[in-house]
Amino acid sequence: MSASPEPSLHIVLYQPDIPQNTGNIGRTCVAIGAKLWLVRPLGFKLDEKHLRRAGMDYWQYLDWEAVDSLQDVQSRLSDKTWWKLTKFATRHVWDAEFEPGHVFLFGSESNGLPPRILEESPDFNLKLPMREQVRSLNLASTATAVMYEAIRQFGGLP
Repeated sequence: MSASPEPSLHIVLYQPDIPQNTGNIGRTCVAIGAKLWLVRPLGFKLDEKHLRRAGMDYWQYLDWEAVDSLQDVQSRLSDKTWWKLTKFATRHVWDAEFEPGHVFLFGSESNGLPPRILEESPDFNLKLPMREQVRSLNLASTATAVMYEAIRQFGGLP
C-alpha cells in the first residue's frame, strides 16, 4: 500500500463517519504524498463496492492503513510531532511550524475529538478561524486546508 518510503505527512482520522469526506481526504493525501490512517470504528465499510460508491476510485494509489485504536497509531508514530485539530483550540494553524512527517489528528464529523485527547497536550491543538455564525467546517475542507498549509511551510512536495 505504500506509495513512497517516507510520507510527506501523516493524516489520522479518528472514527470517521462519512465515506465521502474520507474519500476526499484520501484524494488529497495521494496528491501530496501523505499517509492516511483510519482509526476504527468507521462509519462505513472499506470493501471495493463501498469505496467505489464513495468516489474512491484512486484508492489503489493511496498509502493508508486502518487500525483498531488511536494507541496503535500513537505507538507507531511516537517519534513524530502530533497536531490535533479542533474548533476549541486557541491557536490558529498558521501560528504553528510544520515539518515533513508531522501527524495531523482529526476527529469524527459527528463528535470531533474526545476531550481526553484534546487535554493531553493542549499546546498542540490547532484550529482554522471561522466566524461565530458557523458551527463547524467540513472535515475534508479543513483537512485539505491544513495539509496544504503544512506543504506550503516546508516548501512543497518532497
